[in-house]
Formats: sequence, C-alpha cells, structure tokens
Amino acid sequence: MEDVRITSTPYDDVFRTLLNDCSPLIIPVINEIFGEHYSGQEKIIFSPNEHFLNRQGGNEEERITDSSFKIEGKETKKYHLECQSSTDNSMVVRFFEYDAQIALDEGQIRGNILTVTLPHSAVLFLRHHTSTPDTLKIRMVTPGGTIEYDIYVMKSQQYTLKDIFQKNLLLLIPFYIFSHETRFKEYEKDETKLRMLQNEYEQIKNKLEELTSQGIISEYTRCTIIDMSNKVLEHIAAKYNSVKEGVKAVMGGKVLEYEAKTIKKEGIKEGIKQGIEQGIEQGIEGTVSILKNLGIPAQTILVKIQEQYHLSPEASKKYL
Repeated sequence: MEDVRITSTPYDDVFRTLLNDCSPLIIPVINEIFGEHYSGQEKIIFSPNEHFLNRQGGNEEERITDSSFKIEGKETKKYHLECQSSTDNSMVVRFFEYDAQIALDEGQIRGNILTVTLPHSAVLFLRHHTSTPDTLKIRMVTPGGTIEYDIYVMKSQQYTLKDIFQKNLLLLIPFYIFSHETRFKEYEKDETKLRMLQNEYEQIKNKLEELTSQGIISEYTRCTIIDMSNKVLEHIAAKYNSVKEGVKAVMGGKVLEYEAKTIKKEGIKEGIKQGIEQGIEQGIEGTVSILKNLGIPAQTILVKIQEQYHLSPEASKKYL
C-alpha cells in the first residue's frame, strides 16, 4: 500500500494546536465566518483529522485535515476548517476530497439509501491579494441534478487589533504578524518603525493579561497564544533578527515556550493525585474540578480521566 502523507507547515501546526488545546477559541471564529450566534457554552466534539482517501489500484492516500469537529447547540452542525498561508489552485480540490470523506465517515445506510452530510467548510488565508476570492465554490453535476455549495474564506490580514479583541477572535493573534510582513525590511533598518511594531505587541500582551485577570481566558490559554505567536514569528521573520528579537522582547521569549505545557502538565498531575486519594467516584469529580479550574480543555480532561480511571469514552462524559 502506498503511504502518501501531506507535510504540514509550522502555521498548520500552530493552527491545530490552538484549536485542539484551546478549543473555546473556535466559537467566535465560527460565528464570524458563518454568521452563527453561538454563546461559547456549546460542546465541541473533534473528529479524527486523519482520513484515508481511496485511489485507483486499491491504494490509499492519507490526508490530514486541520480541523473537523461538531458543535452541539440547538442543533448539531459539522464544521471543517483549514489554514493556508496563501491561495493555490488545488485548494478547492482538496476541500472536496476532505469534505466527501468526512461525510462518508459518518454516512448512514438505511434500506437502499446512503445518506451523507457534508460539513460547513471554511479556509483561513494568512496572506491574500486583490484576486483572492471571498468564497470557493464546489459544483457537483449528478444524474439527479446539479448541486453547489460554498467554502467560506476568512482573510486574517483584514482584521485589525481592534477587530480581533472586539470580536474575541483571539485565535488570529499568532498570525497577526502577517499583516506586517511586507514591512520587515523597514523595521530592520529603522528603530522608530520597529518600536511602533513593538507598541502593537505591547497592546496585545496587556490585553491578554487583562482578559486573564477578568477570567475570560485561562492562564493556560494566554500562555499558549503567546507561545504560538512566537512560533509563527520564528518562521516568518527568520531572516529579520531585529524584528524577531524586538517582538519577543515584548511578548516574552524562551520561558513561554514551555510555560503553558508546564501549567497543563502539573495541573493534570496534581488533579489525578488528589483524585486517587479521595476514592474513585469523588476522586474523578475532584480531578475534573481541579483541571477545569486550571483552564485545561474539556477534550484533554476526558482523555486523562479515561486513561487514569480506565473509563470508556461514554462513561467519562458524565463527569464534565
């Protein structure tokens, strides 16, 4: 069997990390793209992000989607998001392949009818041009008629810092540096202009600290956003040392690269320790309570209590 894997980029990795480790950040993005009105209290259920696409000759090709998940609100909807640094002609083809496979994974056969539900799909472009469309379209010509659906486009560079914080689009913060990319050479040579860039990142840092103190985001989420911002910066400004070090001086450097993971790891360890001491039923509840207070994502809590207490996925859900 041929094993073909699409290589992810640092930006893909940052995007997936934010969605999976700080999943509440997804909700405002979905509201913005699709015009939804989710409150933020809805349950997010992730699907496997590895899909095997059948090819001619019996081969399978493994593709990795950036994020496929359901949101359980008044009704349950499936979503599929991708992150792209820029447009390319094969994007819409890959979307159709992913969407079809996501739909087929949960298809239902009743009698002689196969029912598949395509997800609501969107792409986040980190760079865009005047020719970048606002939507991508897939048109399927079937024996029963023609069907069309849109893939929505979100352009990160269109959002100012004011927009990001007003709309709570914190997921875009690590990619905010893309809006300055064309001016890196200027910043490298001009300390005054570099200082203006640093001032913007001072605003970001202060606002994140404010949101944390207000309990709107957890310390873990704040650290992860800063950590991911630094990872994007390392890659996009690799050739511009003054830009890279200047922003890091404001946001924080190597300490924050592991601070969020340390908070998460120590919280899980302490929660499980106290849980064991209290007895199984009370212990699980205590573990969950401690981890929730630390801002550990629900999906991570579920995995940990399943592992520690040998619970089934269904049995573990009642403790959240």
